[in-house]
This record gives sequence, C-alpha cells and structure tokens, in this order.
Amino acid sequence: MTTLRVIVDQIVAPIPGGIGRYTEELTRELIHTAPLGCEVTGVVSASPEQDYERITTLLPGLAGLFKSALARRELEVAWQFGLTRLPGSGMLHAPGLFAPLSKHDRLNNVGDQTVVTIHDVIPWTHPESLSPRRLAWYKAMTKRAYKYADAVVVPTHAVAMELAEIYDFGDRIRVIGGAVSSKLTTPIDPEARAERLALPDRYILSMGTLEPRNGLVPLIQSLSRPELDGIPLLIAGPEGFKGLDLTSIAAEAGLEEGRVRSLGYLADADLAVALGRAAVFVFPSLAEGFGLPVIEAFNFGTPVVHSDDAAVVEVAAGAGLVVARDDPEGYPDRLAAAISTVLTDQELASRLGFLGQDRAGAFSWKDSAEKVWQLHADL
Repeated sequence: MTTLRVIVDQIVAPIPGGIGRYTEELTRELIHTAPLGCEVTGVVSASPEQDYERITTLLPGLAGLFKSALARRELEVAWQFGLTRLPGSGMLHAPGLFAPLSKHDRLNNVGDQTVVTIHDVIPWTHPESLSPRRLAWYKAMTKRAYKYADAVVVPTHAVAMELAEIYDFGDRIRVIGGAVSSKLTTPIDPEARAERLALPDRYILSMGTLEPRNGLVPLIQSLSRPELDGIPLLIAGPEGFKGLDLTSIAAEAGLEEGRVRSLGYLADADLAVALGRAAVFVFPSLAEGFGLPVIEAFNFGTPVVHSDDAAVVEVAAGAGLVVARDDPEGYPDRLAAAISTVLTDQELASRLGFLGQDRAGAFSWKDSAEKVWQLHADL
C-alpha cells in the first residue's frame, strides 16, 4: 500500500482560517480520489483528544493519524530550524508551509518526497499584515522550501510569477487552485436565518478582516458617495486589525450609525444565506493569492465587483466587474461607480450572475485533489 501523508494540523488550529478550510476540503477529496493501492493518513501536532476525534470525523476514510509529541507552537519552531523529522519516509503533502523541510535522498529513494503549499506572497508585499513572529516564520519556511521541497503548490499563476521574483523554484512550481466548500450550500431555513442575521432587503456584502490589505476602508468610504446613498454594507469576517474600528471608520466617512455593520464570523449556512441575498458582493482586496470569496459569491449567482489584483482577476476571468487599485485616493470613487452600475443596471447584474455561476463551476476540490495525486506521481 502506498501512503500519502497529509499535514492536517491547521484544521484544529486556534484560528483555522482559509488554510484550515483548504486543508479539510483538499484532504477529504484526496481520500475520495486515492488511486488503487493508495491511502491517505494525517499528521497533527500534540492536541486534545477531542481535536483528534474532530479530524477523524471530518475526514472519513483517513487511514491513520500520526500524533506528534510536540504541541503546535513547539513543532513550528522545531520545523523552522530543521530540528525534527517525521518517522519513516514516503510521500508528504503540506497544505501550507507547516512541514518538516530538510535534506532527503531522492536519488536513492524516489518515493521520499515533500510538497508544500505557498498561498500568497503577503509576507513580502504587505508585511505589516503579520506579526513580527509570523512574518519571520513565513520567510524562514519559504527559504527552507526553496532548499528542500520537491515541489511547491501555488493557487494561481499570479502567485507563481510573484514568487519567482523572490525565490526561483523553476519547474518545481505547480498551480492548483481551490474551490467552493462542499458545506457552503443554501440551508433549509433561509428565511429564519435571514431574520436572525437582520439582513436588509437590499445590501452590499463584503468579506474579510478589517485590515489595510483587504481594502475594506476604501469600500466603507465609497458609501459616502451620492450614488450609493442609503444602501447598507454588511461585512462578514473576524474582528478588526491593530486598533482599526468599523464604527469609527464609518463615522469618519460621514456615514450614519448602522449603515455599516459587521456580521462577524459566519457559519457556512449563514454565509450561504448572506451571499445568496446580497444585491452585490464587493471584494476590494489590495493583495490576494486566490480570492476564494469571489468564487463563493459566483456560486450563488451574486454579481461581483472586485479589485484588479492579479490573482483575483485570474480567478474571476471576466465574470466580475473590475476596479483599478492605482491612485489610492480615487479608489473609493471608482468602487462607488462600479457598485452603483451593478445596482442600477439589472441586465448587467443578471449577466454577471450567470457568468459567475458558470465560472464557479470551473473549480472543484475533486479536480484539485486529482492534480495533487498526479503531482506526487510525477515526482
């Protein structure tokens, strides 16, 4: 039996985030698409017993789970300095940079291979988005990946090109994107959920943490333009970043109280309702590696306005309305103009909805998993 070991630790991390979702969805499909004679096992840091149970529940068919003696923080440090390895050898796949990257003998053991995933180059383009410790860790692990990884998965060609300017991985790069979560579907009680979330009849929806890189500040400022008078903005995502406050930013933009509202972190069913009922979804991010929220909005036929970040433009492929990020002072005006166009042109909104649903169908976790299996076979 050939075994593919997948580092599934991010699923039970304190803040799983997008990489946690990516890990769960990809690993589940790696299990489902395993070739004849192949199996998938997981690797996790020392964790409470309920975390181990959660992993096996979320990933039915997982052939085994290796439990490190080191907790996540200690294992991160150990792997950062190459101080510990996993027992045995064989295929290892990391859905992030959290991996035991060290020298190994591929010449005499072709099956001994390590593949990691680099989701973006934010540590270099927007280092202020990370704490000093996380920034140092990402840069150190990317350097180790350059030295020791047999292949590196990136989500878009845009990230591949940006990464090449930092480290030239050459033909070790493989572009494999993500997809909409299998859990993100309209629930059986949408009306009740909409009422509980206090969703207005017509609203703009965005998603992300309130930090400079995500472009939410210029989006909030855009609401002060007369063409968007009165329409509310709802933002799904965690709380603010380094002292940024939604209420104060809205007040500074001259918006009336309650015009901008945070929905906080939403469960999949609630997010599906919020996405499906939005008049327009706006993704103003200044830097991304993939832009999954755009695909999620496309999936529900919601018209999308998004920035011209290269990765987002690549993923959207013309199915959304693009807004240029240059001239930061004029960005709120351009966002307002694009949003107003969608809100007032029903024919355009409908066309974008159909284009988006078609584009969302181009991505699937099954396809991503099959490409990962092919990558390891090629190695």
